[in-house]
Amino acid sequence: MEHIKLILLDFDGTLVDTRQANAYAYIEALKQVGIEITYEEYLERFFGVRCMEFLRMVGISDEVEIAHVRQLKINLYPKYFDSVTLNIPLWEWCQMMRRMGAKVWIVSTGHIDNIRNVMNHLNINNDIDGIITGDDVTNPKPAPDCFLMAMKSVGASPRETIIFEDSTVGLQAAEASGASFVRVKL
Repeated sequence: MEHIKLILLDFDGTLVDTRQANAYAYIEALKQVGIEITYEEYLERFFGVRCMEFLRMVGISDEVEIAHVRQLKINLYPKYFDSVTLNIPLWEWCQMMRRMGAKVWIVSTGHIDNIRNVMNHLNINNDIDGIITGDDVTNPKPAPDCFLMAMKSVGASPRETIIFEDSTVGLQAAEASGASFVRVKL
């Protein structure tokens, strides 16, 4: 690896532990439309799955209903922010690297509104150089497109990039990008 020019961070489960907040917001949103899942079931089967795919997996296939439940979840999510925690060692390292000239981007399959809401809550908005979500690319993780898009935006090669990820699909995308990567386990 050459000099690190770009640090790419997955959001949920890597930079921020949002498991509990995501689970309870989805559980409450789904309950409002007559679907019940448990906290354990959400964590085991659905945490880290893109919203659209997750909602289809629980039996919602109508696009209007998907949009409705997605918005319910976004609206309910802040209610559970007291359970959200920042990965402080990773965050502090990233900020040190920013002071040394590296760029730090979030690359997540999460919805931009959810990411921005959590960032506002944690007061970390001004300390990120860019955000790419699954909505920004045609082929989301496990395709490397989101990571490659960030590299292209910054003008960094895979050899100048390090990726932090927690999920299987994220790690597959990181490996396919050609960059060095680190598996994070919160």
